[in-house]
Amino acid sequence: MNQPQQPGLTLTKKDVSRLEKAARKSQRRRRTTSQEGGILARLAEQRQHNRSRPGPRGWNRQAGGPAGWLEAPFEVQGTTNQICGLYPFSAGAGMPVIGTPLGHHLRRRSLVCADPISWFLSGIISNPSAFILGQPGLGKTALVHRMLAVLADWGVIPLILADSKPDYVWAVERLGGQRITFSPGQGHINPLDLGPMVRRLSEISDPEARHQAMEEMRARRRALIIGLTGMLLGRELRPHESSLLATALTELDPDLGDPPLLGDLVTYIQSRPQALKTVTQDHGDSEYDQRTRDLLDALISLGPAGVYGDMFSKPTSQHMEPGKPVVFDISGVSESDHLLMAAVQSLCWNLGSATVSAEAYLAQDEGRPRRTYLLVMDELWKILRASADMVYFIDSLTRLNRSRGMAQVMITHTMNDLKLETPQLTATAWGFVERSAMVFLGGLSSSEMGNLREVFDLSQAEVSLLGDWTADAPVDPWTGQAGLRPGAGNFLLKTGKAAGVPLHVQLTDVELETTNTNRDWQMRTGNVQ
Repeated sequence: MNQPQQPGLTLTKKDVSRLEKAARKSQRRRRTTSQEGGILARLAEQRQHNRSRPGPRGWNRQAGGPAGWLEAPFEVQGTTNQICGLYPFSAGAGMPVIGTPLGHHLRRRSLVCADPISWFLSGIISNPSAFILGQPGLGKTALVHRMLAVLADWGVIPLILADSKPDYVWAVERLGGQRITFSPGQGHINPLDLGPMVRRLSEISDPEARHQAMEEMRARRRALIIGLTGMLLGRELRPHESSLLATALTELDPDLGDPPLLGDLVTYIQSRPQALKTVTQDHGDSEYDQRTRDLLDALISLGPAGVYGDMFSKPTSQHMEPGKPVVFDISGVSESDHLLMAAVQSLCWNLGSATVSAEAYLAQDEGRPRRTYLLVMDELWKILRASADMVYFIDSLTRLNRSRGMAQVMITHTMNDLKLETPQLTATAWGFVERSAMVFLGGLSSSEMGNLREVFDLSQAEVSLLGDWTADAPVDPWTGQAGLRPGAGNFLLKTGKAAGVPLHVQLTDVELETTNTNRDWQMRTGNVQ
């Protein structure tokens, strides 16, 4: 017997719609729960990350105190009349991170990078030159040491052509460079020999380039010997004396391949050759002797019979090696002999610049990139006060360095060092600072600034800052020993009339011993009575 069928469950359209809505709501809830789990996981990961480094709002961790709100800074513009209380600004804007890392900004604590070569290659300054001014003991040498170490690692070749203290011997030796000692009883330099690089100029294949290079070196040698003899005579050479020296050098060594000694030059002049008689307009031996007497006196005094012995009368004992850092150690020259110091400095600088120029000619002929050099000219005041010829020599050097692939750093204490015998010489020396694209100003009193205020538009805040850096070192009342001067290592970097950047040169432990310029004063405190 068949059982009756149970009637099926029938849903209305309204019930179906209600059930579908509930299913969708449950699915969204599950999806939201999954997303919240991912967000919570990411937040936990971020919190873990913030425990190791601060975020844009600070340390987002327990006791970290992150900022809850960051307010964007606002900018305003106005004329100099409207913001006269703010302009000129006492501190410049942030500097580009280009060049040697020098230290930190004194106000912002940001990194300051700068050197004349890197900034010139990047187009920030128009010529690769820097001038450093500051009272003794405030870190000028340390600043230069930092540039030398970094630039040498970047392929630049440092040249310290007259180290009179010496301050740079240790650094150059640690860079694998060459130390050339030149002083009475230590080494010889023939002023008529510009070095082996110059002798190779006759090998240049292009006749026009060879002629140009040879003429430049002949002019250099003439200028050097004329300057040296003028120093000894205490006056400028007369026209016939300069012509006599030029003719004699041409006759003795026309191709710069076999440089004579000073004794050979003296002997040749004393032999009264017809070429020299013509130059001096001589009409008899007695007149020739009279017109050449002063010149021969100066040349003989440079020889072994003079006061300087055989320093200048023997062949050069050690030549510069191309491609290596070089320091001329002239610390054995007496500080009291200003004439000898100036003669040695001018000779070393001339030899170095001649080598750089000759290397550029040879590199062009051989089709290879020429080397880049950094010339350091420390204790500039010594040579400037010895001879007017040296003022003009350095003036020409500062004007032509860019075309020779050579940057320069000149160092002296104050602008008073550049006040020379005549207003014309003083203006020329002050021009060294004015033409320097970068100027590092250490501690200076207001009386030592010369024309710096006008040339670089120093604000009153900058002048006060430089004056504050001249303060004496504080003395510990318990030990009786003085520490570093408050302004040691501080400099104001100026580029033209733009606001200066105050910075502090921060040395590493490795550099402290190399840059110690008081090495000769080290002693045990217990031995001091």
